[in-house]
Amino acid sequence: MLAEQGRLWAARVCIGAVLFANVQCAVAFWLSPAAYAPMFELAGAAGQAAVQGIAVLFLMWNVPYGVALWHPRRHRVSLWQAVAMQALGVAGETLIWWQLPAAQAMLRSSLTRFIIFDAGGLVALCAAVALARKSSTHN
Repeated sequence: MLAEQGRLWAARVCIGAVLFANVQCAVAFWLSPAAYAPMFELAGAAGQAAVQGIAVLFLMWNVPYGVALWHPRRHRVSLWQAVAMQALGVAGETLIWWQLPAAQAMLRSSLTRFIIFDAGGLVALCAAVALARKSSTHN
C-alpha cells in the first residue's frame, strides 16, 4: 500500500511540475507582456495584448492538469487529456517551426524554447501516467 501511495505522489510531483511551469509562464506573460512580445516579433499594444492572450490560453489549457494533480489515478481521463494536449503542443509548435523561413531567427528561437519546454512537460506527464497505473500486485 505504501509503495502505491509513493507512486501516486511521484505522479503528482510530475504533474505538479508541469502545471507549475505552465502557470509561471502564464503569470510572466500576463505581468510583463512588453518583455515577451519581441520574442514573437510583435510590438506595441497589439503585441502586448497577443502575449497576454497567450497567458490566458496557458491558464485555460491547464485545467485538466489541475484535475489530474488532485488524484491522477481517479482522474486518469484528465491526465490523458493533459498528455494529449501537451503532445499536440509539441507537434503543432514543431510544424510551425518547420514552416518558418530561416530569416525568422528570433521567432524560430522562441519556438525552439517552447518545443523543448513542452517536450519536457510531455515526458513528465508520460512518467505520471506510468506512475499512476495500478501495480499488478494492487487489489
